Amino acid sequence: MPELPEVETVARNLRGENPFRAEESSPLSILGRRIEGAVVAWTPTIAAPRRGFAGRIKGQQVEDVGRRGKYIVIRLDRDTLVVHLRMSGDLAMRPSGRELEKHDRVVLHLTGDQDLVFNDTRKFGRIWLLADTDALFSKLGPEPFDESFTAARFYKALQSKRRQIKPLLLDQSFLAGVGNIYADESLHRAGVHPLRTSDSLSEKEAARLHVEIRAVLKEGIENNGASIDWVYRGGGFQNEFRVYGREAEACFRCGGTVARIVVGQRGTHYCPTCQPGPDVVKQMK
Repeated sequence: MPELPEVETVARNLRGENPFRAEESSPLSILGRRIEGAVVAWTPTIAAPRRGFAGRIKGQQVEDVGRRGKYIVIRLDRDTLVVHLRMSGDLAMRPSGRELEKHDRVVLHLTGDQDLVFNDTRKFGRIWLLADTDALFSKLGPEPFDESFTAARFYKALQSKRRQIKPLLLDQSFLAGVGNIYADESLHRAGVHPLRTSDSLSEKEAARLHVEIRAVLKEGIENNGASIDWVYRGGGFQNEFRVYGREAEACFRCGGTVARIVVGQRGTHYCPTCQPGPDVVKQMK
C-alpha cells in the first residue's frame, strides 16, 4: 500500500511539480482545470455520495491538490474530492479519447483534452466527494511534519499507550501516513526493537525516533517514494532501504544479519544487534 511519501509524490505529480510518471514529454497539472464529465466504471469505488456523483462533480474546477495521511485531497471550487489508493490504486493523467483500460474504475474528463484516471486492479481504493471532510479525517492522528507534532508530544503519546511500537506506528489514529516500510526503516535508524512497548521508550529514545521518522519520510519523498512491485512505479527509495526487504543480508551499520519476524500480522525487518530486544533492554536498565 502506498504510504505518505508515495501519496505525496502522486499529489505533487498532479500539481505538475513532479511529473516523473507522466506519459507526455511536458509536465501536466490538474490545477485550474474544470471537470467536464465523469465516468464511473465500478460503482463501489465511490464511497460517497452513494448516488449522483457524476452529476455533482461536473462543472467543478480544481483549485488545489494536497494530502492528509495516506489520502489524496483535491480541493474543488464547491466540494473536496478525496482519494485513498489502498492496495493498488493509481491516479494519472491521460489524453482524452482513449478507451477505458481493464482496471480503470473512475475517469474524470478535464478541460484541455485530458482525463484524470483512477485505475485500481484490486478494487480496494475509494473516492469521496464531500462538502466537508472533517468527519472523514476526524480519526486520523497528527501529520509527522506538522509543527504541533513535537518530540515532547510524541513522547507523551507513547507513554500513554502500552502497545508494541511497530503496530502503534502503523495505527493511523496515532500517527497519520506511516506504513510498513517507513516504520521498519525509522525503527532501525533509531535503534528501537519493533516488539518494544511504547511506554518502555525513554524520553531520549522517543526524541531520536521522532527525528528518524521525519528523516525517513523526507528521504522517501525526495526519492519519489519506494517502488517494490508493479503497483507503484517510478520511485527510488527502495535503493536506500537499510532493513526492509533485506532479510538475511548484512546490516549496513554493524555488519550483523537482518532478520524478519511477523509483528501485528505484518512482515517486519530489523537488525537484532542494532535494535536490542525488550529483554536485553531491561537488563541494560
